[in-house]
Amino acid sequence: MQLFLSGETFRYECENLCRLFFPYSPVKVEEPGAPLVEGPRAFASIEKEDGPYHYRVEVTDGEKTLVREDFSPDLQEYTMTNLLYRSFVELTGTTPAWGMLTGIHPVKLLRQYVEERGEEAGTAYFQEHCHVSAPKADLALRVLRAQTPAVEALGENDCSLYVSIPFCPTRCAYCSFVSQDVEHAKKLVEPYFSLLLVELEKTAQVIQGLGLSLISVYIGGGTPTTLSAGQLSALCGKIRQEFDLSRCGEFTVEAGRPDTITQEKLEALREAGITRISINPQSLSDQVLRNIGRRHTVQDVEDAFALARRLGFQNINADLIVGLPGDSVEGFQHSLEGVLQMGASNVTVHSLALKRSARLNAPGGDLSLHSKSQETAAMMDYSIARLTQAGMEPYYLYRQTRMAGNLENTGWSFPGGECRYNIYTMDESNSVIACGAGAVSKLKDPYSGRLERIFNFKNPYEYITRSQEILDRKDGVTRLYEQFRQRLR
Repeated sequence: MQLFLSGETFRYECENLCRLFFPYSPVKVEEPGAPLVEGPRAFASIEKEDGPYHYRVEVTDGEKTLVREDFSPDLQEYTMTNLLYRSFVELTGTTPAWGMLTGIHPVKLLRQYVEERGEEAGTAYFQEHCHVSAPKADLALRVLRAQTPAVEALGENDCSLYVSIPFCPTRCAYCSFVSQDVEHAKKLVEPYFSLLLVELEKTAQVIQGLGLSLISVYIGGGTPTTLSAGQLSALCGKIRQEFDLSRCGEFTVEAGRPDTITQEKLEALREAGITRISINPQSLSDQVLRNIGRRHTVQDVEDAFALARRLGFQNINADLIVGLPGDSVEGFQHSLEGVLQMGASNVTVHSLALKRSARLNAPGGDLSLHSKSQETAAMMDYSIARLTQAGMEPYYLYRQTRMAGNLENTGWSFPGGECRYNIYTMDESNSVIACGAGAVSKLKDPYSGRLERIFNFKNPYEYITRSQEILDRKDGVTRLYEQFRQRLR
């Protein structure tokens, strides 16, 4: 897709709206007068005349063309994006359920409106101003209500710890994360693990020196259970040894892939005091699992759940994905019923998001799912109705680009079983200090709402070879917190 911009336009926002309506047509931003190519195009311009600003949009899908205009006394992002959004709706005949929202954190935006206007008026403004459908506005409000007690309980020095294990048994066909399949990265695992323990030591020193209080720990990936039972025991033991966990209410390990879960590993996690794990089938169809490159079977999922329950794990999350290639509404319904019967206390329902680097987007990949937005929406609608019926509430929600059906990812739990780490990281309401390859520390200024990020190297090999730089970056956490506190004085 070509996007032509002229004048004081809002490039980032206009690009995202193009992707919203044409998610699988790469957006190329052009200067006016550039050669036209086949396919959809959009022209957006803002000109300052003697009086108001003149906003003009022209959109075409190659057959139909629309021209729309607006005027405003001020230069406003919303005037431009609203005009472009409404033009795309008219051109395509498609009204996205989340309206013109393209950001990751819609509930965070709703929280802002509710704090400014009150719940009823804020929700109405969220729906009308952003063109959000009534069902999605209601879903966002339910999430906001569920997570508010956890957010309001935060202290200014509270923080969370994230630990990345960037290895998986195999790489899923839809995956774009920087993770390594263990078959090709065996030589990296041991040096990576050793250096991760060193980074954890440094991080504990930083947290202690700043007087921060750790309230949640999350070990994710990748697939943390690609580590051996001994490594899992050593990792969890290192965290308990180095950090003060006296106020830490939850310790999650994303066990993830059922084909990596063994009794020895689960016993190691139980003995380490892990309070929450994940067993993530994605689907309970063996054919769909084969389609996405998973080696485990439905029987493996059932066996892993039964083993975890027998060993005493009560808080178990299960991930499912709507929109997987080869799946159907009936197939997804079967998967959801299955994980509920197995005893999942948390269910996270993801919409398939195909990034450009995913194998399904490669030549020969299965892109037929791109046209199944109605079927995908039906799967998601079923999950909302069924999980509500089961007594669960949605407690965190986020969105990604190129999601099937332009939908959302939502975490559900029974009351009292919410994962506070998930709430905090999606609401961006407290600092998350992260260790490991691909990890991003997000530091929240408790006095201004400002959020600062410190990135670790993404690739495990680079993490290993440049480990001293990783340790040096942890000193940046101290410097930023000193800046936060300096402004308070």
